[in-house]
Amino acid sequence: MTVSKTHEVETTLEEIERVADAGADIVRVAVPRPEDADALEDIVQGAPVPVVADIHFNYQYALKAIKAGIHKVRINPGNIGKREWEREVLEAAKEAGVPIRIGVNSGSLEEDILDKHGYPKPQALFESAMRHVEVCRRNDFEDIVISVKHSDPYMMIQAYRKVAEETDYPLHLGVTESGSLDTGTVKSSIGIGSLLADGIGDTIRVSLAADPVEEVKVGHRILKSLGIGRPGVNIIACPTCGRLVGDLFSVVEEVEEAVAEKSFDKNLDVALMGCAVNGPGEAEGADLGVSLGRGRAHFFKHGEVVDTVPEDEIVDTVLEAIENWDEEDESGDEDPAAGATGDGAPTGDEAADEDAAEATGVTKPDLPTS
Repeated sequence: MTVSKTHEVETTLEEIERVADAGADIVRVAVPRPEDADALEDIVQGAPVPVVADIHFNYQYALKAIKAGIHKVRINPGNIGKREWEREVLEAAKEAGVPIRIGVNSGSLEEDILDKHGYPKPQALFESAMRHVEVCRRNDFEDIVISVKHSDPYMMIQAYRKVAEETDYPLHLGVTESGSLDTGTVKSSIGIGSLLADGIGDTIRVSLAADPVEEVKVGHRILKSLGIGRPGVNIIACPTCGRLVGDLFSVVEEVEEAVAEKSFDKNLDVALMGCAVNGPGEAEGADLGVSLGRGRAHFFKHGEVVDTVPEDEIVDTVLEAIENWDEEDESGDEDPAAGATGDGAPTGDEAADEDAAEATGVTKPDLPTS
């Protein structure tokens, strides 16, 4: 969702461009003023992605948004006003073929529902949503999306599960008012991720007190972690311990930044490991990766060490390997370079054992044959 004043068309379109470039598929804009509603036609025509109008209090803004060609309207059941106003919006939306999101929010529930439940518990959010679903149905309007957002991830999860049990309408997921980039990322990952893992949810928004571009980045990370959405490189990195050899933190940071900037259109797991214990052994499921040693790193594919690279070439080697990744690599076929390492370095298990011994002072014992 944009943070600019919607009536400042040029600024708003620039912001929409930024979030679209970051990977946003849909953008929502606030419409709290008459001049915002008047600007929607220019916004819709200039935006590279579909635009949703966020409407509170004044149903007339929803009517203007529909007339302006908006792609979807979000109404808040807690403050949209009289039923006849809501019906007027539904009639206009139906005629124009514009979907409506019933956007229930824990901070603005109807007074009678709050009085009944005492606080915005999951059942309260569910009842608010279903009340307005019924209004839509009575007006023969079925082009509905539902959201039941709560600032508490647990409450939010329970509310969405109730809605999913009772309806087949698309669900827009989000933890509202989740907080800063750090705190909000955790809350949103729990709430959104838990539901997506259960097969619940159709669109998501990560609500952060941060640059909207960060919201998009976190959203894509949630999707990628669950194997959903666009192709992308998945970075695996060990948490490090006393066995750490080399500056893994810098390697991870540089690789992640480069991967985000280049937006590689390929699915592969890249493991960045701090010692020979975690890589390639514990990272053998990765497509490719490195395990750090003293002044060098072992580069491996599909769990097999295929090369040794100097410390100052680790990042470039990983990025080049990602860039050159092809279907033959993905299939797990033996790499033609496997077994041939730089500078006469040991290969495979020998290389891993050597680094482990160097880092920890412990070598594998010779075990008797059984």
